[in-house]
Amino acid sequence: MRRLAASALAAFAAIASIGAAEANPPAPRRVTPRGGFTAEENVTIETFRRVSPSVVYITTLDRVINPFTMNVREVPRGTGSGFVWDDLGHVVTNYHVIAGARGAQVRLSDQRGFDAELVGASPENDLAVLRIKVPEKRPAPIPLGSSRDLLVGQRVLAIGNPFGFDHTLTTGVISALDRTIEGDDQRPVSHLIQIDAAINPGNSGGPLLDSAGRLIGVNTAIFSPSGASAGIGFAVPADTVNRVVPEIIAFGHYRRPTLGINVIDRVTEVVTQQLGVKDALIVQVEPKTPAAEAG
Repeated sequence: MRRLAASALAAFAAIASIGAAEANPPAPRRVTPRGGFTAEENVTIETFRRVSPSVVYITTLDRVINPFTMNVREVPRGTGSGFVWDDLGHVVTNYHVIAGARGAQVRLSDQRGFDAELVGASPENDLAVLRIKVPEKRPAPIPLGSSRDLLVGQRVLAIGNPFGFDHTLTTGVISALDRTIEGDDQRPVSHLIQIDAAINPGNSGGPLLDSAGRLIGVNTAIFSPSGASAGIGFAVPADTVNRVVPEIIAFGHYRRPTLGINVIDRVTEVVTQQLGVKDALIVQVEPKTPAAEAG
C-alpha cells in the first residue's frame, strides 16, 4: 500500500513538473543587435543586387536516339554560366561551355527558361555568343569596364553557377595580369587575368566584376590538381571581349586582324642578304585589305 502511495506521489510530482515547465518555457538567448554593414560589405551587396539578374544559367544539350523506336530526344549535357551582353538578347559565355553541344537552354534569375541559338564563337579566345528571345522583362546588360588599367591587388567579384548552384557570388583580388594557359583543345589562351576568387566547374562564362559593378572579364578556367578551386582562376579580359564579341555578332566568328600581305621567309632571307638590307620581301598583297588600301 505504501509502495502504491509512493508511486502515485512520484507520478503526481512528475506531472506537476511538466505542467510547470510548460507554463514557464525556457527562454532563448537574447540576440545581440549588430551595427551597420561596413562600406566594403555595402558595395558587395549592392553590386550583387544590381548585376546578378543579368547573369544566366546555361544548360547544354545532346541528342540521344532510342535504338528501338528511333525517337530522338534532347538530354542535358553540361552546365555553365553566361551574362546578358545587350538589349537584343545576346548572351556571352565561354566557347568550351557550348563546344560539341547540339543545343542550349538559358535560364534567367527569375527562373524563366529559353531555347538559345548559337550566333558564333571564337575558340582561340574561348568566347561564344548565344541569342535568346525574351518577350518582356528583359534583363539589363552588365555595364562594361576596361581591362587595360587593372592593377594587381584590385578587388574583384565573380558571379556564376558552380556545381549547379546558381547565382553564387565569390570575391577576391587580381593576383596577376597577362597570363597564358592551355585551353581544353590544347590551344594557348593569352592575356588572361589571374584571380584568387573561388572559381569552380560551372563558373565558366560568368562575369568578373570590379568594385563598381562593371564587367572587366569573363571567368574561363581554374588551375587545380583536384579540379576544384585552389585559389588560381583565370578570366578573359574585358578589352578582348569587347573586341571579339561584336565581331562574332556581326559575322559569326572572329576575324583576326591582318595586314593582307604574303611573305615567304626563305626567299626574304636570301634576297635581303644579297641586297644587304633588313626588310621583308612582299610576294603578294591581298585585295580589300589594309595593305591594299594603303597602296
